[in-house]
Amino acid sequence: MDRNKRRATAMVEKMAMMPWREYPGHFGGALSKELAGPETVGSSRVDFRISRYAPMAYVQEHVHKVQEQVYYVLEGEGVLTTDGERHLMRPHDYVYVPPGVRHDFTNTGTGSLVFLVITTPADDNEEPR
Repeated sequence: MDRNKRRATAMVEKMAMMPWREYPGHFGGALSKELAGPETVGSSRVDFRISRYAPMAYVQEHVHKVQEQVYYVLEGEGVLTTDGERHLMRPHDYVYVPPGVRHDFTNTGTGSLVFLVITTPADDNEEPR
């Protein structure tokens, strides 16, 4: 059945059941779990992840064509760079990153950096609306 015609259903899951992955462009123990997105719920509109970066772990500088992102720090500290400007991020700090803004994120602390990432749309190759 075409997924657009499929009856929508809610997904209730335990975070512990989702696998940790090191996605392309992530290094040194920069791990994420896709909690709700294309692979877990078939969503094309949102990709919701929790990330845990070990000390010195990072995502390399990159830019999205159409995707918007929100990062929300739960624990630890790190440096987020947006278009060359460095920002110290600590618990309860968050950032909105619009399309076209170059960014990277590095754990500069001594413990784990844990944060939520919400990305929309889920695919950066989607045509702009």
